[in-house]
Amino acid sequence: MAVSQDKNMAGPQGGSLAGLKVLDLTRVLAGPFCTMILADHGADVIKVEAESGDETRGWGPPFDEASGAASYFVGLNRNKRGICLDMKSKAGRDQFLSLLEDADILIENFKPGTMESWDLGYDTLSKRHPALIYCAISGFGNDGPMAGLARYDAILQAMCGLLSTNGTTDTGAMKMGAPIVDFSTGLYSAIAILMAVYERQKSGAGQMIDMTLYDCAMAMLHPHSANYLLGGRIPEPMGNSHPNLAPCEKYQTRTGEIFIAIGNENQFAKLATAINYPEMVSDERFCNNSQRVKNKRVLFEEMQKVLADADGEAICMKLLAQSVPAGPVRTIDNALFAQQTVARNMLIDEPGYRSVASPIKFSRSTSSLRYGPPSHGDPEGQLEDASGYWETTAGSS
Repeated sequence: MAVSQDKNMAGPQGGSLAGLKVLDLTRVLAGPFCTMILADHGADVIKVEAESGDETRGWGPPFDEASGAASYFVGLNRNKRGICLDMKSKAGRDQFLSLLEDADILIENFKPGTMESWDLGYDTLSKRHPALIYCAISGFGNDGPMAGLARYDAILQAMCGLLSTNGTTDTGAMKMGAPIVDFSTGLYSAIAILMAVYERQKSGAGQMIDMTLYDCAMAMLHPHSANYLLGGRIPEPMGNSHPNLAPCEKYQTRTGEIFIAIGNENQFAKLATAINYPEMVSDERFCNNSQRVKNKRVLFEEMQKVLADADGEAICMKLLAQSVPAGPVRTIDNALFAQQTVARNMLIDEPGYRSVASPIKFSRSTSSLRYGPPSHGDPEGQLEDASGYWETTAGSS
């Protein structure tokens, strides 16, 4: 997808990662999400695809009319240049090696052993490029009884215990609505890559980064893992409630659903006043967080009675103004165009491209929309001529 060009509205060149060259051999979500984070802030990311392409190009509808790519692909691959290479052929590997000559970072999410089968594993490449930072993303890594096996976000949610904490006692374990394992793996990978870049400034040497969805899913288990390791508590699906806090629930009001989450006694006292239920503070069932957790179902029922006829939006704004966490339950369409979303420049809405912007904001550096997602099928790619793409500030403060 090419973003329409408008030289009069060109944004700032570069970004905090300008000068870093990244070869992106990833597909689907975790890897592309990681490289888009880097690309948004100026890294020169070259997406290398096989002739079959990143499978998310077909994960629709909806599809972009101009490029034919699915929304799933469009939302994860902006600001990348692209090239199509047959890595199974010597010609394709030779062309890849020429791209690698001045690259800082290589990131791939092939099945473990694939790059080695092409003589492109880290041990081989690092001899020729000792400063190379090589990030491999896989489901389970090269170790353990599940090394090299297939993976997808929902499977890791299930295997690592995340599914068991989601849903209700009626529904049983449920997959989370967002692919949280893929996202966390992409984020952890971006952090790891930048750690390695920082370390390389001191040592002059690159290194291998071994990232797995399994490890990242395990790292996302807090507070459930901590509760079990300290107290032997095995969580069950608990809907919207929290294992360690109360109230932390969704409530139906006259104007719609809201969510309230209380973290300390001062907040609870302010909540009681705001909803005209001051006696709640002195009730021995609710007098401290420990008691409220023990009696969370009774607390929910009492608060639901009080809130049923309230103006939910007004209650939330009143609570937020007093530093009490509360908010309306919004649908995606309302969230994307909410006043706060617009004020924070969190939506890219330009001719030819619409998406959520980078949430990373610096005092000087900015993220920018330089390219739309790369087209597919051209062995020359968009490596020499990036003209015709529109650059504009996106998500900067």
